[in-house]
Amino acid sequence: MIQIRRLLLITEVDHLGVPGDIVEVADGYARNYLLPQRRAVEPTEHNIARYAKVKREYESKAAERKEEALRIREEINDRLLLFTRKADNEGHLYGSVRAEDIAALIEEELKVTVERTRINLERPIETAGSYAIKIRLYEDITATVKVQVDAETHSSP
Repeated sequence: MIQIRRLLLITEVDHLGVPGDIVEVADGYARNYLLPQRRAVEPTEHNIARYAKVKREYESKAAERKEEALRIREEINDRLLLFTRKADNEGHLYGSVRAEDIAALIEEELKVTVERTRINLERPIETAGSYAIKIRLYEDITATVKVQVDAETHSSP
């Protein structure tokens, strides 16, 4: 039988909560991850009071991050990013287009910084063509950029 444990989060934990939240997790998850990584503490009165201020600050910053994500979405949504790569006659690229490449081009052309980990690219693009790539900007705020990869073929004499 799985033992449940109540903890107070002191950092944001994906799919679990934000600083100041009291959560219930499996005892093993608490002992092996949250507590050793210093992501949570026991929910004593002292800790709850101590992290109440942290929670208010986090919520304030979260509102700012959400506004920023909405602004970025307006700037990059439905924008076309063009890549040219050397390819064989069938359109298979010699150098793939990766999330790092997309992030770099967004920053270069649109002057917006997007972390490569937020770009939803399951595997590098290895063939020429058009792709719609989702970017997770903040929680449920996403943008979609259009990526066009053109093949630069070379013919042998």
